[in-house]
Amino acid sequence: MDLLTTQVLDLIYRHAGRTYPSECCGFVLADGSVHEGTNIQDEIHAVNPATYRRTAANGYTFSVLDTVFLNNSFRTQNPVIVIYHSHPDVGAYFSHEDVDKALYDGEPIYPVDYLVVDAMAGAARGAKLFRWRRGQFVCTGDFDRDPCMN
Repeated sequence: MDLLTTQVLDLIYRHAGRTYPSECCGFVLADGSVHEGTNIQDEIHAVNPATYRRTAANGYTFSVLDTVFLNNSFRTQNPVIVIYHSHPDVGAYFSHEDVDKALYDGEPIYPVDYLVVDAMAGAARGAKLFRWRRGQFVCTGDFDRDPCMN
């Protein structure tokens, strides 16, 4: 995806580094701008750990404001085209949980791609982009982080 430039990826990687060891989450819009989301996973886990078993160390849930932003974006000339989140210390892959969050009744909820950032020891090491094709999510981009970048 041409929109995921070095500059855009660097913003996302920095977000992942700041939130480590928790997962970060956010959006890339059609104009290439990045909207950093707020991961409320720890808050909902604290309220109801039986239902929300994951913490922000291994899960993410967007805030209500972020969800409203996402949904409203599809009625604008600048919609969200990528939802991103990080995976602290486990690598960039589209997990079963990621698939569950992205689908409703076996179909994508949003017309977006998904970027998963590999965050290790407080720094992003790269990311992978996933797209819905022929009934499944497939990796369509692999972005290794330039080791010279901060």
